[in-house]
Amino acid sequence: MNKSFNWRFFLFTPVIYLSLMFASCSSTKNIKYFADIPDSGKTITIPIANYTEPKIQVDDIMTIVVTTVDPSATLSINQGNIPINNVATMAGSGGSASMALGATTVSGYLVDKQGNVQIPILGEFHLVGLTTEEAGQVIKTAAGKFYKDASVIVRYANFKITVTGEVTRPSVYVMPNEKVSILDALSVAGDLTIYGKRENILLLRDNGEGTKIAYRINLNKSNIMNQPYYYLRQNDFIYVEPTQGKAAANDLGQTRTIAIISSILTVVIVIISRINF
Repeated sequence: MNKSFNWRFFLFTPVIYLSLMFASCSSTKNIKYFADIPDSGKTITIPIANYTEPKIQVDDIMTIVVTTVDPSATLSINQGNIPINNVATMAGSGGSASMALGATTVSGYLVDKQGNVQIPILGEFHLVGLTTEEAGQVIKTAAGKFYKDASVIVRYANFKITVTGEVTRPSVYVMPNEKVSILDALSVAGDLTIYGKRENILLLRDNGEGTKIAYRINLNKSNIMNQPYYYLRQNDFIYVEPTQGKAAANDLGQTRTIAIISSILTVVIVIISRINF
């Protein structure tokens, strides 16, 4: 008798678990990137957006390095790029600045509200609206008046991107270079969690006129690589919305309901098993 009951009970019990598993798995159907690319060995060509170099903006921090045959000759210029630890706000003298973002500290020359930087010996330069290459050429021309065969490197020290929402490591990230795609930023943030809504990612971007432009990005489509927002700009803000599955997971009331229903189903199965016996 007991053996017959146990057999019937454990026969029906997996049905409950399978039903619950099927219901939970149904919310994962949209987690695949670029779902419009067929699963085959066929080579597919995907157009990539043209990359446009970003322009220097007010409050950017620029790493400016001037090198000559004698390194000590440009020491006072390059000191503005020495990293300073445990600095929480932008500050400095002679136009230099440093900024700490979490465990990352960057330093360089701050572009002031008038769009200028003050470089020791070389003087004041208006850099707003220039690319890093153009800024390097302007500074190199001025450096040529003081140094022979000087070379100049200008890079962003605070090309920062904010990635938040349903990603593994939401944070503000200082990127190592200025050519950064939306895929690069999400990878740095540890990729989307299982609850991230891949078809409706929000990108906010400064338009340089005191307002922001909002884009919606669908990672299920490969054509994002040919869109103007594919390559990011400094200070871009990326927000990954949660799916309904995340809301359900956080809904304690729904969790209790599922638990109650599961208990009722278990009791019903036990009763049916006894009656059939």
